[in-house]
Amino acid sequence: MAKTAILIDGAFYRFRARLMKGKQTPENRAKELMNYCYAHLKEASGATDDELYRIFYYDCPPIGKKIQHPLTKEEIDLSRTPQHDWLLEFINQMKKQRKVALRLGRLSEETAGYMLTEAAVKKICNGSVKLQDLKEGDFELNVKQKGVDMKIGVDIASIAYKKQVDRIILIAGDSDFVPASKLARREGIDFVLDPMWNHINTDLYEHIDGLHSCWPNPIKQKK
Repeated sequence: MAKTAILIDGAFYRFRARLMKGKQTPENRAKELMNYCYAHLKEASGATDDELYRIFYYDCPPIGKKIQHPLTKEEIDLSRTPQHDWLLEFINQMKKQRKVALRLGRLSEETAGYMLTEAAVKKICNGSVKLQDLKEGDFELNVKQKGVDMKIGVDIASIAYKKQVDRIILIAGDSDFVPASKLARREGIDFVLDPMWNHINTDLYEHIDGLHSCWPNPIKQKK
């Protein structure tokens, strides 16, 4: 039985979970995430359950800035949006979960703004939509996280140097974790990445000990 720490990039998990499982209430999404973590404990080592050391959840509280929409010119108070209330309640729900440690960064209010969605950009480039035909839904709020990646890296390093676990499972979708994963592996820790079926570069495989997602591949399900 391996002692296991599970580290979760919260913004990434919420995006993938909504894409794969649809919308949920904050309470149900928190329960879903906890069930997902415990599924990892059962599947990571085969037939036997791993021992959970702790779940580290990384996220940023919502911002309450007022931003002007580039198309409608309407001033939007982000503190009064459903998305703001949902995320605030979700973080509160995660605080109540057993063996969960929250690591909160912050969202950059200075650079927050609306930008065209990827789908809208493609339509403009291929000529199927003209600029004057754009709608409010063709824009999405773009806010950058600050401090989250650093907190993940510091925790991986701390856990590895202190020999607190035998295995680290990281639920994330980018390559920023590579230096920390290399350090953990040098310290003898089994490092498993869960990109939740998000595409990762093939060269990342040399920096992890395993790749595993608990939900079925949504692409294969559609076939």
